Amino acid sequence: MDKANQVRPGEELDWSKLADYLKANITDLEGDMSVAQFHGGHANLTYLLKFGDRELVLRRPPFGKIAPGAHDMKREYRVLSKLYKHFPQAPRAFHYSEDESVIGARFVVMERRNGIVVRYQLPKVFQGIQNIEQRLTDALMKAIAELHKVDVEAADLTKLGRPEGFLQRQLAGWSKRWELSKIEENPVMDEVMQQLQSDVPIPQAVSIVHNDLKFDNCQYQPDNPDEVTSIFDWDMTTLGDPLVDLGSTLGYWPDPFFDGHDIPVMLVGNFPDKKYLIDKYAEYTGFSMERVSWYESFAYWKGAVIAQQLYHRYVQGSTKDKRMAKFGNAAVAFSKIAQHILNK
Repeated sequence: MDKANQVRPGEELDWSKLADYLKANITDLEGDMSVAQFHGGHANLTYLLKFGDRELVLRRPPFGKIAPGAHDMKREYRVLSKLYKHFPQAPRAFHYSEDESVIGARFVVMERRNGIVVRYQLPKVFQGIQNIEQRLTDALMKAIAELHKVDVEAADLTKLGRPEGFLQRQLAGWSKRWELSKIEENPVMDEVMQQLQSDVPIPQAVSIVHNDLKFDNCQYQPDNPDEVTSIFDWDMTTLGDPLVDLGSTLGYWPDPFFDGHDIPVMLVGNFPDKKYLIDKYAEYTGFSMERVSWYESFAYWKGAVIAQQLYHRYVQGSTKDKRMAKFGNAAVAFSKIAQHILNK
């Protein structure tokens, strides 16, 4: 079970003011509010709020300077206030606040989902089950494909993004984030960017793109490893090329290239290789995988930017989370594998 723990030092909020605000804006909240924090993520801050038997989840951006377009709580609310009706893995969002005087940032409040999260390694509840890694992987790829099949018009999410020129804008936007977060030069990042820009694929479809699909943004039930029951972290969701999501998933998967590199552990266990993921996604969607290397390389390039942003926040003192100290090395490693994938 993905459990909430004590709030990390320095990440406390004005709980009294928050409780009063929520009671005034969300119905059926009574009694005192208790607070815990989910520690699994690396960026947005996620808290568990309890009012008696009622449980809610609050998400807000991290402390410190935020990159333009990042940690978009309004976007997360727009998606989750509608998508749950058409995609049951999406939690329902109840409220969005732009009033930064409440907790120091904009925030979204949504329903609490319970379940099992695969984070770095196989949870104990799943150990010993036959073909468990393959079954969990199948369920993940099926959930991704189902998201990409959602009827955007029926879900009233046609204004979520501009599909035309999506990949070009992605490249430009992430390039700006890199420039804002880098502490020293990394020529490999510039070389990969030029390669990606020189040969942008033509999208095969337009879909909802989550932009951060991986095991630890998903939940399973302990008695069912064959179905993803919840997906979290929708603040980067948009409309665009669905293979960007496949690339993101591949970018979080174990790769022999990382042997010897000082990067955080991604996933440990007897999980299928990347080819298996690609083949399953193709089976579920019918999309061509001819250009999948471009999307995978782009995912690692974005991963380098994200790692650099986290490391930058640590160096600046915006976070005391010691996990961030290694992300400078991770950014370098991610840029190298992005180049390796393009050139192999």
